[in-house]
Amino acid sequence: MRIRNANIYTEEHRFVRGDAAVENGRFVSCTGDPAGEEAVVDAEGMYLIPGLVDIHFHGCKGADMCDGTKEALDVITSYEASVGVTSVCPATMTIPKDELLEVMKNAGSYEYSGGSHLVGINMEGPFISPAKKGAQAAENIMHCDYEYFSRLQKAANGLIKLVDIAPEEPGAMEFIDRAKGEVVISLAHTASDYDTAREAIEHGASHATHLYNAMPPMNHREPGVIGAVRDSEKCHPELICDGVHIHPSVIRATFAMFGADRMILISDSMRATGLEDGEYTLGGQPVTVRGNLATLHDGTIAGSATNLMDCMRFVVKTVGIPLETAVMCATENPAKEIGIFNEVGSISVGKRADFVLLDQELNIAAVYIDGKEFTC
Repeated sequence: MRIRNANIYTEEHRFVRGDAAVENGRFVSCTGDPAGEEAVVDAEGMYLIPGLVDIHFHGCKGADMCDGTKEALDVITSYEASVGVTSVCPATMTIPKDELLEVMKNAGSYEYSGGSHLVGINMEGPFISPAKKGAQAAENIMHCDYEYFSRLQKAANGLIKLVDIAPEEPGAMEFIDRAKGEVVISLAHTASDYDTAREAIEHGASHATHLYNAMPPMNHREPGVIGAVRDSEKCHPELICDGVHIHPSVIRATFAMFGADRMILISDSMRATGLEDGEYTLGGQPVTVRGNLATLHDGTIAGSATNLMDCMRFVVKTVGIPLETAVMCATENPAKEIGIFNEVGSISVGKRADFVLLDQELNIAAVYIDGKEFTC
């Protein structure tokens, strides 16, 4: 297959007009004019970008990762593919230990049946702080337990890519020491001060879950987790850019403070995403959704109701971040973070042909996975 006349997003983070060719589900040319009589897609006036990579979301279209069923994962991978998110690393919640084990088993045995590729699991909880639990269930929070994590990882067939922890809680530093070579350790749902967060990063933590949310605010005398992450080049923050969690001014300031190379866009979406307003659940707790706002009954924000493609559009159209930068932060950066950039995250020869065609208004014209157009 040839894609002709596209504005192709390159690994140099710019758009170059040209053609791309796909054979056997992989790119064989990205900016040339390959010969042959294969099928041609005319992408005149369109952007050709890598399929998006969401490394932190819980569900969509009525399904949740913690449902623990193949049917739920089928719904998730189908919906995410339909909105241009071609690689997914859904997040679990702080649920009872035995239930979490079954969720991991379900994901570990999941067989691809079309749609987005399940490339990992983000283990958000139960190793968090009760003081900053957000929408997590307090009764299921526990201290870091490497043996328990190992059981979960075995059940998941090694699919766990990130583990979220509160570094100030007992056993956290020891856990980082033992697990850092196996998974990405993320600072999350934490009341940590600056020094403790810096210590965790020095031990091997290298990620920050939904920066600003479920952590102390940055103060000029107490910079906290945010300041500690800023001061470490090897630590990469996530941002929920749904228009609810973070003000556009703060998004702009964060890009300026950290630099685009470190920023990762996520959706943190829950099961109401793609559905109408109403009553839903997250981690077993009731959630009310009105527009983009999802809250527990006490008013606590409970994830988002926005997919990653819409978050990327928001960053470009409302916040004013260049499209080239936003694409990098929704594709290449998250792919690198969980170790799959050799397969996806850029339009490159040899990589899987997962890509999206966008019109000039950033509306989706087509989604391709393994070189085949995805249709619901």
